[in-house]
Amino acid sequence: MEKSLTTGEKLDMVGRKILCASRNELYLKMRFLDVALSSLVFVMDLGADGLGTDGLYLYYQPRFLGGLYREDRVRVNRLYLHLVLHGIFHHLTRRKGRKERLYGLACDIAAESIIDGMQYRCVLKSRSLRRRETYRRLREVLKVLAAEKVYGVLEGWELTEEELVRLETEFRVDDHSYWPSEDERKKQEEIENRWQDVSGQMETEMETFSKELSSGAGDLIGQLKVENRERFDYRQFLRKFSVLREETSVDEDSFDYVFYTYGLSLYGNLPLVEPLEWKEVRKVEEFAVVVDTSMSCSGELVRTFLEETYGVLSENNSFFCKVNIHVIQCDDQVQTDRKITCREELQEYMEQLELRGEGGTDFRPAFEYVEELMRRQEFGQLKGLIYFTDGKGIYPAKAPPFQTAFVFLKEDYEDVSVPPWAMKLLLSEEDLAHRESVS
Repeated sequence: MEKSLTTGEKLDMVGRKILCASRNELYLKMRFLDVALSSLVFVMDLGADGLGTDGLYLYYQPRFLGGLYREDRVRVNRLYLHLVLHGIFHHLTRRKGRKERLYGLACDIAAESIIDGMQYRCVLKSRSLRRRETYRRLREVLKVLAAEKVYGVLEGWELTEEELVRLETEFRVDDHSYWPSEDERKKQEEIENRWQDVSGQMETEMETFSKELSSGAGDLIGQLKVENRERFDYRQFLRKFSVLREETSVDEDSFDYVFYTYGLSLYGNLPLVEPLEWKEVRKVEEFAVVVDTSMSCSGELVRTFLEETYGVLSENNSFFCKVNIHVIQCDDQVQTDRKITCREELQEYMEQLELRGEGGTDFRPAFEYVEELMRRQEFGQLKGLIYFTDGKGIYPAKAPPFQTAFVFLKEDYEDVSVPPWAMKLLLSEEDLAHRESVS
C-alpha cells in the first residue's frame, strides 16, 4: 500500500511540475538557453517572497507559484527567465560596494529589458507606459542596458523615495534576499565560476549553432558579449611591469642554512634558526605612464585613471623605495614629463595635478620621447610603457624596444584594434570606480 503524501510533499511536487513545464516551454523556443535553464536546483521555501535564487538554487513559495501559474503562465515563464538572467549576467556577484537597493533595481531593469525585447510568444507581454518611458530615458545615454551602466544612470537621476518605490514596483519580480553578501567570498566565487562557464557556452551557441533561433532574442547576445568580455583587475595588471630584485627585509619564510647546520653540529639536536635579512621581491622599479590629454579624452577620466595608478603605486608592497617613473602628458606632442623617484613625489604630483593639451591624438611623439630618454640613459631597466587613451590616434609603425600596454576606457564597449606588439586593456569606468582591493 502506497504511503499517502503530506500536504508539504504535494505542494513540492506540484511546484516542481510547474517549474519543469516553464523550463521546457522556454527551452523549446530558446535552445541556446539549455544549460542555463537547467543550472538551478528547485527548492521549496515557504518563507520565500515569490521566487528567488542564490545562483545555485531556485527557491519558490509553492502557493504563490501555483496561483501565478493559474492566473498567467507567461508571467511564470518570464519570472523563471528573469532568475536565470541574473545568473547569466553575474548580477549576484558583481555589486562591489554599490548601494544594495539601487543595484538590485538596476539588475532587475537590465533583466526585464532583455525579456521585453524578445519576440517569443512564451514570454511576450505588453509593456506599461512607465516601463517604456524608463527604457527610453536609459537608451538616451546607454547603448546596452547592462546592470552596472544602468546603476550609474539611476544614481545620477537622484531618485526620491517615491520614484524609487514606483520603479521597484514596476521592475522587481523576484526575491533578492537569497543573493550572497559581499562577505561570502567563497560562495560568490563558486557562483561566479558556475555562471562564467554557462555564459561562455551560451554565447558560443548563439553565435554558431543557434544563430537563427536567437534572432528573436533582442539585445541578449549584445549584453552577453558585454558581460563576458574579459574583466581585469587593473592593480594586478600594473604588476606585470614589476621586476624581481633582492630587498633588505626580514624574510620570515626562510633562514640561513649555514647557521642551521652549525647549530646541529655544535649542539647535536639543536638547530639555530635566524630569518634572512634580505629576500627576493617583485615590485615596480622603472616604467613610463603616458596619458592622452587630447580633446577626445575626458579630463575627469584621465584624472580617475591617474588616481587609480597612484593608488596602486602608493601601496607599501607595490614598488621599491627608490623608483624611476615618468608620467608624461601628450596629445599630438609631449606636453609635460614628471619624473617620480619616491612615494612622496608621486603624492605631490597628484595633489598639484594639472592636465595640459586638448589638441589632436598622435601616439608617436610619446614613443619617440621615451626612446630618446633611453638613449640619454634616463632609464636603466625600463620594464614598459602604459598609454591611457581612447584609441583614436596614430600608432608607431614599428614596435618599440620595451613592452607597451594601451589602456582604453570605453563607455560603449566598442573594441579597439592595437598593433600586434602591444597589450590591450579595456576598462569601463566602473572597473576603476568600483574596484576590489587586492591584498
